[in-house]
Amino acid sequence: MSHAPSIASQLGQVPDAPGVYLWKQGDEVLYVGKAKSLRKRMRQYTGGHDERAMIPLLMERVDSFDYVVTGNEVESLILEANMIREIRPPYNVDFKDDKSFPFIALTLSDPYPGIKYTRERHRSGTRYFGPYTDARGARETVEVARRVYPICQATCPEWKRVNAHGGKPTGKACFDYHVGKGPGPCVGAITREEYARRVEQIEALLEGRQSAVAADLQRAMRAASADLDYERAAKLRNSLDAVRSVLERQRVVFDRPLDIDIVGIEREETIAGVNVLQVREGRIVGANDLVLDKGLDVAEPELVEGLLLRYYGSASHVPREIVLPGLPEDPAVVEEWLTGVRGTRVRLVVPQRGEKRSLSELATANARHGLARYRNRTRYDEERLNRALLELESALALPAPPLRIECYDISTLHGRSSVGSMVVFTAGRADKAAYRRFKVRLPADESDDVAMLSEVLRRRFARQGAGDSRFASRPDLVIVDGGRPQLNAALAVLEQMGITSIPLVSLAKREEQLHVPGWDEPVTLPSGSSSLYLVKRVRDEAHRFAIEYHRELRGRAMTASLLDDVVGVGPKRKKALLKHFGSLKKMREATAEQIAQVPGVPYDVACEVARVIQS
Repeated sequence: MSHAPSIASQLGQVPDAPGVYLWKQGDEVLYVGKAKSLRKRMRQYTGGHDERAMIPLLMERVDSFDYVVTGNEVESLILEANMIREIRPPYNVDFKDDKSFPFIALTLSDPYPGIKYTRERHRSGTRYFGPYTDARGARETVEVARRVYPICQATCPEWKRVNAHGGKPTGKACFDYHVGKGPGPCVGAITREEYARRVEQIEALLEGRQSAVAADLQRAMRAASADLDYERAAKLRNSLDAVRSVLERQRVVFDRPLDIDIVGIEREETIAGVNVLQVREGRIVGANDLVLDKGLDVAEPELVEGLLLRYYGSASHVPREIVLPGLPEDPAVVEEWLTGVRGTRVRLVVPQRGEKRSLSELATANARHGLARYRNRTRYDEERLNRALLELESALALPAPPLRIECYDISTLHGRSSVGSMVVFTAGRADKAAYRRFKVRLPADESDDVAMLSEVLRRRFARQGAGDSRFASRPDLVIVDGGRPQLNAALAVLEQMGITSIPLVSLAKREEQLHVPGWDEPVTLPSGSSSLYLVKRVRDEAHRFAIEYHRELRGRAMTASLLDDVVGVGPKRKKALLKHFGSLKKMREATAEQIAQVPGVPYDVACEVARVIQS
């Protein structure tokens, strides 16, 4: 019986040439990538040389591949971007909410071009501006443009009839012309030449060249006044006021007429917020908020490259310079592609200081706020937590979703001031009121992590058995920090106490694998999954809580040993001082007068305390 050759063996037939590769499972395309050398790049996936977290999970699913050879790297970049846009593979970076971003369109191929708000971008002879992420802002921009330079809406029935007849008036006035908002080509109220000039000015307005538009309006207004055409001058003045109101809302950031985009990115575990500040003529003229479906689960260069390809592949304008928090995987190739789209040189910049660095930080702050708004609007956190609990139920074969998760960790330094922490997550959220901490009682010469963990678990469940209300709730899942030794110790404690129905796992930090009693192989949760994000968060919170208590006890011990050297400070005064200040740091910052305010501490003793602990 013959067997199909492995993926690794098939890669020997892949050419050493630039191109695009597609990893597939059956007919489904899982991932699209580009390469300078297809053979070398694809072998990294099977040879364990690609360190991206998603690769092991991806390759578990791959059973075939395709590739397309291209003439050079830029061609492969363009093909990759087109394929990702068309196929939307699950392992590539994509927007979460860009299914139909709005654009503003000018139908330039018509005798009398019209303007409209639209979500399509495929008609030839039409110039598109955008994409806009704020639909209301796009509609308001159309209104301002038509108020400054009245042209027809591309949805007007009479406008459609005029263009259908080659630009000849129909003789029937449209509604916009009746109310003074339309220029009236339907009744021959405007020449083709004058209409074309208005369209050119609207193009300049939508490109962000408001200063030039304002200057042109001001010249025309003065000329009308000089000709005593006060009605026209008044209309021009109103248009000028509309443009100036736009300019006043735009923040001046540079004293030079720079044309740049400033990109800020806020990444979380499985999602990222993006803010693109658009600077035209040295002013911030707009900002676009975007959300990506990948975050810390992919490398920053890959995330940045995916963003640039998706955003500028559909944008109506590519600026001379794009300011980024980090460079993409192949910055030179991406720059060459952007230069081809724009027609002139485009630079990618990562600023280290100065105005651009400050604006980069502003864009990042906006990205953070935009991501928070998206999460609130879509109830993303709630859905992710529900998904995480269901994934854990399935992966660990639990009887029900673990609504109450308890996690335990130990913090120690050579057996001194050893502590244990217990953190609780209810319905996937930290329940800090239920947190508990334990001072380990084992002698220093008997202390090790496994023994200390056993003590902490024994005390916790003994308290529950004794009816202690602080430990009354029964967990649906117990997680202990560590590997097999910690798991076996915890299992032994629970069995000794007659507790056999509480699911128990250990989480090994290095491999992020869950060990389950009785299972030969550990459970590896999918990279970037909601369940992995949750268990890591629970484990990290237990670690933080344990270290915090450990530091507090060490600080107290250090303070107590120093106070032992102070004449006039016995056990009672030492206890009062420790209780009052709480830490050595706060006591060191206090003056003798402040120390003397502690009940039972005379001023001369306070002076001696200050001298000893501050020396």
